[in-house]
Amino acid sequence: MTNNDNTHELVVIGAGPAALAAAIYTTREEIETVLYEKGIVGGLAATTDWIDNYPGYMKGIEGLRLADELRGQAERFGAKIEFGDVTKLERQGDLLKLRVDNKDVTAKAVLIATGSNYRKLGVPGEEEYYAQGVHYCATCDGAFYAGKRLVVVGGGNSGVQEAMFLTRFATHIDLLVRSDLRASEVLQRKLETMKDKITVHTNVTVEEIVATGKSVSGVRVKQRATGEEHTIETDGVFVFIGLLPNTTFLAGSGVELDEVGLIKSDTNLQTAVPGVFVAGDVRSHATMQIASAVGDGATAALKIREYLEKQEG
Repeated sequence: MTNNDNTHELVVIGAGPAALAAAIYTTREEIETVLYEKGIVGGLAATTDWIDNYPGYMKGIEGLRLADELRGQAERFGAKIEFGDVTKLERQGDLLKLRVDNKDVTAKAVLIATGSNYRKLGVPGEEEYYAQGVHYCATCDGAFYAGKRLVVVGGGNSGVQEAMFLTRFATHIDLLVRSDLRASEVLQRKLETMKDKITVHTNVTVEEIVATGKSVSGVRVKQRATGEEHTIETDGVFVFIGLLPNTTFLAGSGVELDEVGLIKSDTNLQTAVPGVFVAGDVRSHATMQIASAVGDGATAALKIREYLEKQEG
């Protein structure tokens, strides 16, 4: 299939693993495909230090390398990746109209693969010192803290994994957990072997990120059981407390969301809006794994091909 006018055959919103996998399939089927990404090509996978459970890599693979390989493969078949922020989606007759960086783009089909953003603590000092002592990506910013003390917030798999990764740089890490550790048993056993580098504080809440001058100097925490507060000295704070789906731009689009903001779809991964499909972590009931996101992308691509064939028929 080729594009004979100003309307794209397929627009993919996002350029993470699900989006790139879909693009590999659609472009090989000669479906003209353009992807719009407002952040990092590869999504959160690209900011993950090491991926150990993606099939085909016996020894694991760096997240950035996996993202680069997916991107290169998609581009080899003709996918076009552009940076742009999609702020609106609506159906107009037989076509779909998107608002991308204040310009209108039309498409015959759309795949939403926007993934999620990092959840914020919402405490004083977090926004003020973002990227100046407060971070959400250990791979991106960990090296700035060689020989420093760090605080990591989060007791799930991500929090524990990133805390262990940051020991490459930091002299000591205080891991703050709101309740009890929720990381897998494998990670908790590994964490036990790193007691000299990581101190775990359970049942504490972060009340404030404090600074001296323009530099983060500590985190004020509260013991949930007693209400007692104290400040842990630190040179930086890394937050890993979960993700929020990137779906706010869908307000008024007709695309249905579940109670947490993830996108509902049928068995064909099509949303409530004809011609609009969803894949990856932003889909309701997704398993939040890179391997399943890639599978979603492949499935969505095949269903999109069927949809376009019916429209042309």
